Amino acid sequence: MEALYAVLYALKFALRRQRALDYVVMPLEGLWWADDLSSFIRGDCTAWQWTAMIMQPPGVDAALAAEAVAGVRAKKDLPALDRLRFEPFAEGRCAQLLHMGPYTAEGPAIARLHAWIGERSALRGKHHEIYLGDPRRAAPEKLKTLLRQPMA
Repeated sequence: MEALYAVLYALKFALRRQRALDYVVMPLEGLWWADDLSSFIRGDCTAWQWTAMIMQPPGVDAALAAEAVAGVRAKKDLPALDRLRFEPFAEGRCAQLLHMGPYTAEGPAIARLHAWIGERSALRGKHHEIYLGDPRRAAPEKLKTLLRQPMA
């Protein structure tokens, strides 16, 4: 996370300096999946796989992102910089709902989301979360998370 945010803020300040473009850094998002889906029900987070991502404004391209990574690398020794990538993301048709409360209490909301999709279509793709609250600043019961699931 430290590498991701370091590069994002380097991009933000580069765009402000180079193009007079200022913007609010978008919320953290996560894609979640597991080879064995029952690991989610069991709460076996050691089997979970994930990708963290943050949407960028149209002014950011691969070259500018590479410059930001190089700039951060010159200032900080962050091994995870090598794992960052800049790429488009389009998940297509989804169903989503807003979960309010701690991340550990998302299970029933995800089950409702999956049941709703199951009545109309079929699940596809990776579970997607958009974190609208900061767990360092908000009480767990006040956290807001968009839960998204691609559907056929």
